[in-house]
Amino acid sequence: MLSRQQDPIVALASAPGRGAVGIVRVSSPQSLEPLVEALCGRALQPRHAHYLPFLSAQGEAIDRGLALYFNAPHSYSGEHVLELQAHGGPVVLQLLLARCLEAAAELDELGRPRLAALRLAEPGEFTRRAFLNGKLDLAQAEAVADLIDASTEAAARSAGRALAGALSVEVGGLRDALIQLRMLVEATLDFPEEEIDFLQAADALGKLQRLLVQLDTLLARSRQGAILREGIKVVLAGQPNVGKSSLLNALAGAELAIVTPIPGTTRDRLSQTIQIEGVPLHISDTAGLRDTEDVVERIGVARSWDAIADADVLLFLHDLTRLADADYQAEDAAIQARLSGVDPARLVQVFNKADSGAAPLQLPEGALSLSAKTGEGLEALRQRLLQQVGWQALPEGQFIARERHVQALQRTRGHVQLALQQAEHAVLDLMAEELRLAHDALGEITGAYTADDLLGEIFSRFCIGK
Repeated sequence: MLSRQQDPIVALASAPGRGAVGIVRVSSPQSLEPLVEALCGRALQPRHAHYLPFLSAQGEAIDRGLALYFNAPHSYSGEHVLELQAHGGPVVLQLLLARCLEAAAELDELGRPRLAALRLAEPGEFTRRAFLNGKLDLAQAEAVADLIDASTEAAARSAGRALAGALSVEVGGLRDALIQLRMLVEATLDFPEEEIDFLQAADALGKLQRLLVQLDTLLARSRQGAILREGIKVVLAGQPNVGKSSLLNALAGAELAIVTPIPGTTRDRLSQTIQIEGVPLHISDTAGLRDTEDVVERIGVARSWDAIADADVLLFLHDLTRLADADYQAEDAAIQARLSGVDPARLVQVFNKADSGAAPLQLPEGALSLSAKTGEGLEALRQRLLQQVGWQALPEGQFIARERHVQALQRTRGHVQLALQQAEHAVLDLMAEELRLAHDALGEITGAYTADDLLGEIFSRFCIGK
């Protein structure tokens, strides 16, 4: 895409479908004044809203609305930008979009196109240009998409903080500390004749230890931000009729799944997203795990095992009213054996139907007892789900983060830890190399050191027009 960076681009910047207002956005490194003249019939004062007709090639009004012109670099993308705010009908907006492309190709009095090479924007291209033109760093650019995609109020607020630069400021502080350390090490390597004990005079060990503490703090907050963005994948599994669908309905607060006493009622995966303390939970009810001759149900059971393998948290449900049944116990044991490969940290044993009056049971360590029918024990389950993924509410200054940010910080920390070990043995050349690698890993978060293929992956997930 970098080879097409100089192309003018145009796209619908509002959501598809009908609405009160729709927006067509044009961005170009070169002046848009010839295009403005063709579409609006007059020049526009930058950064002022003008109510006027949008003109066809014949000079007729396609629609009337607001036109705004932003001169570079004072725009979202850092380029010259024109926004046409029209009525939000799909046909009207498509006419305006087509008219922009048509007007750009029309020849002026010198036989030149008004705006050569104007093309439709690719997903995320406006924001990508904002990043490349220094209007946003990469973490802020990602926060734009996260703000649009936020599924909870807490996620939206945290994405807003990241967009405002909360994560970037923290990363910048760590970067400055790394730069200072690198300068000190490099200076000592360049002037070995100086009779100065670098490690003691510069307090290199102390600086590295403090940097590790700061990295650990930011890592913890970034993990929370990643949970807030990605949510938690929770899968309900167990034998038929243990109450999986009832528990899904209870957690969602709505009758989403059909509940009957007939085994095998749920034959396919049913998912619902809810939130607990602002954290999205993607809960999946699955077909009961059992051997069956029913072809459709057998497919559902296979999908259940696929969902189990992909879960962040697996709730293995048991029926308190059937624990004395030898056949039931045998089936439960067979399922448990097959779950032996599941990380115990992801597995929660849940004993349902506590309202049945079944004999008291000594639950396994860490297990929960509840009633999906009455709601008893549901709050304890909600808190356990958050605990399973290490969620700790940090309302003050919480910012949204991505898994790649967490991985970059982990690599940074690893290199700083190795640099500390080299410093303890006064091996300055290896220490300098580890600090350089730490600096590069940290730079991946804000885009200071980022491969083009990663940029393509990030921005391809944006919506067109943003």
